[in-house]
Amino acid sequence: MATDQTFVIVGASLAGAKAAETLRAEGFDGRVVLIGEEAERPYERPMLSKEYLRGDKPAEKLYVHEEGFYGENDIELLTGTRVASLDAGAREITLQDGSRMPYSRLLLATGATPRRIPVPGAELAGVRYLRRRSDSDALRAAIKAASRVVVIGAGWIGSEVAASARQLDAEVAIVAPEAVPLERVLGPLLGGVYRDLHAEQGVDLHLSTQIEAIVGDGAASGVRTTDGDVIEGDLVVVGVGVSPRDELAQYAGLTLDNGIVVDEFLRTSAPDVFAAGDVAAAWNPMYNRRIRMEHWANALNQGQTAGHNMLSQDSQITAYTKLPYFYSDQYNLGMEYNGYASDWDRVVIRGDLAAREFLAFWLKDGRVLAGMNANVWDQGDGIKALVSSGAAVDADRLADLSIPLAGLLSGPVAKADGPSRG
Repeated sequence: MATDQTFVIVGASLAGAKAAETLRAEGFDGRVVLIGEEAERPYERPMLSKEYLRGDKPAEKLYVHEEGFYGENDIELLTGTRVASLDAGAREITLQDGSRMPYSRLLLATGATPRRIPVPGAELAGVRYLRRRSDSDALRAAIKAASRVVVIGAGWIGSEVAASARQLDAEVAIVAPEAVPLERVLGPLLGGVYRDLHAEQGVDLHLSTQIEAIVGDGAASGVRTTDGDVIEGDLVVVGVGVSPRDELAQYAGLTLDNGIVVDEFLRTSAPDVFAAGDVAAAWNPMYNRRIRMEHWANALNQGQTAGHNMLSQDSQITAYTKLPYFYSDQYNLGMEYNGYASDWDRVVIRGDLAAREFLAFWLKDGRVLAGMNANVWDQGDGIKALVSSGAAVDADRLADLSIPLAGLLSGPVAKADGPSRG
């Protein structure tokens, strides 16, 4: 690459930081500019709802790179800086202060923002969201000062915050429209595991319950449901999902569909503009569909692929084919999930569901779309192999602990008579 080129990365996130690192690691010696709205260098977000929120891990454990990394690698890190607009035709961005910056290639790694809850009282003092490190700092102090915490939402953020608040000895209630926590991702059976887990830890569960308003006189004192019940709490944490931060792409006329549309090479509809991480709705060749993932591994790996592809000529670009992966730790239950299942016709359990030591598999038409290991830590590679193979698997044998997972992909156990996703 010619040294007079400028590669700009908007979003000093995990994806953005890994893209910048990759550019330098693969020999790009032009100008690299990494722009972030927050006042600090890039950090990772998973611990914000878990170890960091509880105070178990210090801030230093959050950061993607050591403090001197960016200077040592001649990466211009502009913190506390907002990009106001993007002109893809002119290959130029405009910063909030009105200054303009041309680019040769651009990566949008702008992430996502928490969805606001559209009910009366949502702007009261004592209503909090979690996205940034500063949010986690403020939330930790608020949990310790609260008499009772009400968490709205039982997805990953809501469930993890509720677990951390209980571990900080707070009284906690969860209010959510689903019948069980994490129902959309895991389904009713596995969601029931998390329902029972939270109940055992003393969380007051109000499931299949809609919020009508957050109540309080100047500050939140609880939530009112559509049934008219008031669930008291002087700290209300809203965790009802996130929306992709695709405003720059929208302004520039890029193609959007639940995020910035990119192909399997993470290229947007505009020449020399890429997108990665939470904001990118990427074409996944394995599942033959577009997927936008809001998880750590996706940001990590897409950032690296985007950096490589920004640097490469068309004949050298690499498709992003990593299997989707995420993890969660709540109380004494740790899990890892590999694959992607938006719908399924069967869930197979391998192990002891009641003891919370098991593997779970989501199948459709006999094929394993996704697998999860819960408090079992030596089966990850086997799960990945099953999901990646695209082979039809006998469900009864899949549930049989006496048959190694690897054995399901050989002999009469598996049939590869359908289209492969691998």
